[in-house]
Amino acid sequence: MIHMNRNLLKQVIIKTIPVMTGYVVLGFGFGILSENAGYGLGWVLAMSVFIYAGSMQYLMVSLLSSGASVISTALATLMVNARHLFYGISMIGRYQGAGAKKPYLIFALTDETYSLVCHGDTPKGADPHLYYFLVSFFNQIYWIVGSVLGAAVGSAVTFNSAGIDFAMTALFVTVFVEQWLTAESHIPAVGGVCVSVVCLLIFGGDLFLIPSMVLILAGLSLGKPLLGREKSGASGKNPAVDTRQAAVSMPPEPSSADNAQKEGGIRHD
Repeated sequence: MIHMNRNLLKQVIIKTIPVMTGYVVLGFGFGILSENAGYGLGWVLAMSVFIYAGSMQYLMVSLLSSGASVISTALATLMVNARHLFYGISMIGRYQGAGAKKPYLIFALTDETYSLVCHGDTPKGADPHLYYFLVSFFNQIYWIVGSVLGAAVGSAVTFNSAGIDFAMTALFVTVFVEQWLTAESHIPAVGGVCVSVVCLLIFGGDLFLIPSMVLILAGLSLGKPLLGREKSGASGKNPAVDTRQAAVSMPPEPSSADNAQKEGGIRHD
């Protein structure tokens, strides 16, 4: 059991290293922005532990600084994190039966965690829900560490923080490229980009996210049978055909008469 836990931890760390490199940098930027806006280490730690929303935390700095109302903050949070509604729908099957781990799994479902949980395979012999929990937990730890370090540095060093918030966009691009390189089919990615661009042109930068997610979800749901056929065709194998070919190519088993004749020949020799 101890060996399995150590092996599982090793696999989780290996899987989450790309997220760690991104989250430490992004959290660092968030900590610096918060410190420069007048919110110290306590606020940074509290938001990273209890909010843990990535891009929403960047926006939260501006909302707190401008004295935004609770209603405005709630609406902004809903708009920024509305994509998680669609993530949650696709995770119903994976998180079913997670027991006491489920609330945290739901809370910690960020974009990068979603990509690892959906795309990565569970280590052999490991409890899937424990694997999902550890991936989610380690990713949040990376974010917390980066945020705290950023707040500490921001309190000690003063410099121009313009452009730091672009780090979140850079991480999204990195995740997309990694998924592109490892995916068997690029149709969902190309379709998602095309739909997003069209919705951006129609609805504008402030309103395109939810229509894009709705159309992407509908397109993937309707196109699932087509993607399944494409995957089967790409593998170049048909189980029924392979079975028939194996039956044709396999030499016939010797009959009992042949065996008797062969045994008789051996005894005669």
